[in-house]
Amino acid sequence: MGLRFYLGMIVLPLSAVAMPAPAQAACDILALCTCTVSATGVDFGTYNPISVADNDSSGTVRVRCSLVLALAGSYTIQLSRGSSATYAQRSMTSGASTLHYNLYTSNARNQIWGDGTGGSLSVTKNFTALLGVDQTTTVYGRVPAGQNVAPGGYSDTILVTIIF
Repeated sequence: MGLRFYLGMIVLPLSAVAMPAPAQAACDILALCTCTVSATGVDFGTYNPISVADNDSSGTVRVRCSLVLALAGSYTIQLSRGSSATYAQRSMTSGASTLHYNLYTSNARNQIWGDGTGGSLSVTKNFTALLGVDQTTTVYGRVPAGQNVAPGGYSDTILVTIIF
């Protein structure tokens, strides 16, 4: 199948969290190369349970490879369910309380980003490069309005998997 990078992506409604060091590996796209994968968390800010508007935000996944020596190629980005049992509705937690949210492939927020199972889609990125690849992909998030939740800092961890 190819190389898989595992990297935690933090989803926090109240504050940004520092990410772990970027994942690194040697890869064989069409020649030996070195790749790094990094992510910025999706920070939803403050959630207002009486607001009638959804709370939208975004984060990013960045893939950088050097010495590719290929004219074209692709890789696939998959996102885990986090602590949720299903992609249909991801949940952040604060103690025993939960706040539902989801991650999407576009700003329209109509296709759930996952691993291609359970009604989710993975994202495949194409590249044309001779010596390197440096691409950043946006992850779109939404916390639906109208959830009656206790005050607190809600979070979830999403694993980002890159398949070359």
